[in-house]
Amino acid sequence: MMKKHYILFVFLGFSFFSNAQIDLLKKASEKAFKLINTENPLSSEEISDGLIEALIKGSEYSVNSASAKGGFNNNYLIRIPFPEEAKKMKTALMKIGFKGKVESFEKSINSAAELSSEKALLILMDAIKQMSIKDALSILNGEDNAATIYLKNHTSKFLYSEFKTIVVFSMKEVQIAKQWNQLITKYNSIPLTKKINPDLEDYITNKTIEGLFILIAIEEKNIRENPKARISELLKKVFK
Repeated sequence: MMKKHYILFVFLGFSFFSNAQIDLLKKASEKAFKLINTENPLSSEEISDGLIEALIKGSEYSVNSASAKGGFNNNYLIRIPFPEEAKKMKTALMKIGFKGKVESFEKSINSAAELSSEKALLILMDAIKQMSIKDALSILNGEDNAATIYLKNHTSKFLYSEFKTIVVFSMKEVQIAKQWNQLITKYNSIPLTKKINPDLEDYITNKTIEGLFILIAIEEKNIRENPKARISELLKKVFK
């Protein structure tokens, strides 16, 4: 009886809304039917455990992918480009025979991000374990990247503070400062150029974190849409 009343409500309501609103209502009704019609309703604990497992899977995928050799440099989705405010510098240097050094510097930026990414998993795991049942219910009924947004909102500030130290160390490992100083000195010696000196530590830290969340979002969407990505019985049950 409840199902009939719900269907009638949705049907009558459609006549008062725009096409965009109707689409939103359709999505909401589909999710509602899914919860009403299931033969084995999910408990709050199962939903929470399933979302935690999905986030752990997404985080492991993200960190393993990003920290692999070429994880940033060979992935166009997250590859870190020359700093935006230094684009003119890049163009000018490439015109005067510094193309090789510019490309080597960009590769080093991405190598630093790859080295730094190895340290992200523990930070992400701590945030995931703090997820409440209320958070889990909201994530389950959210968009394809709802879990990623939750994780981003709960870890970004801490990730930044933890990561900056790691990035500084990684930059030393791949000698970014030495390469950058060569490029910036040469550029600033060109007549009529506006001297620049971007904060590379801040830039690489933010771009590394951004790249990690891009990869987590990709895996989350994969779990939601691709049955083969649901590798456990719990994931199959929560995301069916």
